[in-house]
Amino acid sequence: MIAKIFSGAVLGIDAYIVEVEVDTAFGLPVFSTVGLPDNAVKESKDRVRAALKNSGYEFPAKHITVNLAPADVKKEGTTFDLPVSLGILSAEGVLKNDKVKDYMILGELSLDGRVKPVKGALPMAVAAKRRGLKGVILPKENAEEAALVDGIEILGMENLPQLVEFLNGNTEIQPCSIDVETYFKTDGESHIDLNEVKGQEHVKRAMEIAAAGGHNMLMIGPPGSGKTMLARRMPTILSGMTLDEAIETTKIHSVAGVLDRKQVLVTTRPFRSPHHTISDAGLIGGGHIPRPGEVSLAHNGVLFLDEMPEFKKNVLEVLRQPLEDGRVTIARAAISLTYPSHFILIAAMNPCPCGFMGDIHKECHCTPMQIQKYRAKISGPLLDRIDIHCDVPAVRFKELSGDASGESSKGIKTRVDRARKIQTERFADKKTYSNSQMSSRHIKKFCETDENGKRLLEMAIEKLGLSARAYTRVLKVARTIADLETEERIKSHHLSEAIQYRSLDRGKV
Repeated sequence: MIAKIFSGAVLGIDAYIVEVEVDTAFGLPVFSTVGLPDNAVKESKDRVRAALKNSGYEFPAKHITVNLAPADVKKEGTTFDLPVSLGILSAEGVLKNDKVKDYMILGELSLDGRVKPVKGALPMAVAAKRRGLKGVILPKENAEEAALVDGIEILGMENLPQLVEFLNGNTEIQPCSIDVETYFKTDGESHIDLNEVKGQEHVKRAMEIAAAGGHNMLMIGPPGSGKTMLARRMPTILSGMTLDEAIETTKIHSVAGVLDRKQVLVTTRPFRSPHHTISDAGLIGGGHIPRPGEVSLAHNGVLFLDEMPEFKKNVLEVLRQPLEDGRVTIARAAISLTYPSHFILIAAMNPCPCGFMGDIHKECHCTPMQIQKYRAKISGPLLDRIDIHCDVPAVRFKELSGDASGESSKGIKTRVDRARKIQTERFADKKTYSNSQMSSRHIKKFCETDENGKRLLEMAIEKLGLSARAYTRVLKVARTIADLETEERIKSHHLSEAIQYRSLDRGKV
């Protein structure tokens, strides 16, 4: 007898319906799975056999064939344990009605019949709704995550017998429902704040500009000057996430298996800080079936690269596509996947290998050749994609020991939100969300300057040797500075400040 159960699988950050067809026939006791299963799916037969027996059901001594359709797409993971077991029970007549056909079913089985959580519950629920199914049956731990999707019934299960009793109509299970707004309300204040950082007011100003315009930023300073401390507080001044951003970010974290079960909706901007020993596949994503990397996990948030020159050069070079396009495409022989990766890059580096070049208290022993070799680890094309270069000098004792505290993150965030609102209205009909994403056409239209500004830019290009790309970066940053002051036109002092944030283009740190 043949039984068909609806399940799902993830491809990129989206899911698609998988039809699990189970045929039980008389013959030699064989359990075979077809439809391009990976090793985890093939091993499902042993988990299913033990789970059925330990749950009180008879495992048929028949020729069992499981087909996962569409058969031309590679299937992976343990999501199919539960639908396969139900398919066997349905084919053997244990399930008394066709209620199972109304639901997408997901879940990994323990050997005693308990249902374990799976990855990608949110995109699976979206796929089930798109298909027009009544609901999704999945592990109880995943129920709240899937319930983020409106208009579909979400049923969380603890074990296999409970599910069989429900499908046979012997028991009722209340669908899981959540209030999405409560996740935003209960998010609360961050436990870190920019006013905890002593001194470095000009760096905080640069961070405010970066947050307001979505600009990438490079901090150059000696060890202990507070670069990491400042970077970790960047999310506290970014504008709050919208519901669409939160759901898209949650889908990525769910697929990657890093979603916090206690907070099923990601409502705060992600902050990712990979170690400098990370591989290019770890940063950009990869694997036999590509998984999201750090650049995608930082989507809608901040990617912080501490000691940037210490990263391998080939690892840094793969950043060029996501920085330019806001997405990353991973191509393999069997499949090509695209993940979103729109983030603000915050990088930190020392001015020289020893870190004390320009320090008034410690002497630098690096030769010019060593300094040049150290800085050359960051290529020109990558450096061109970083809008703001900011010096972070060592903090003086007076500032460290003083009681004065700077402006709080909340106050800075108010101005950032105001500037972001101006940009949202400016680019309302375009696929542009911040000043950093402006094209040449946008720059020509929205970055007009007066005669004084043009003379200042001409002087900067001729005297400081700014490149053509640096010129457009200066205009974008100046546009953001003007937005922070709610000025419609870019003025000379906006351009002067923007030029100060191109220290590496000026040939000095």
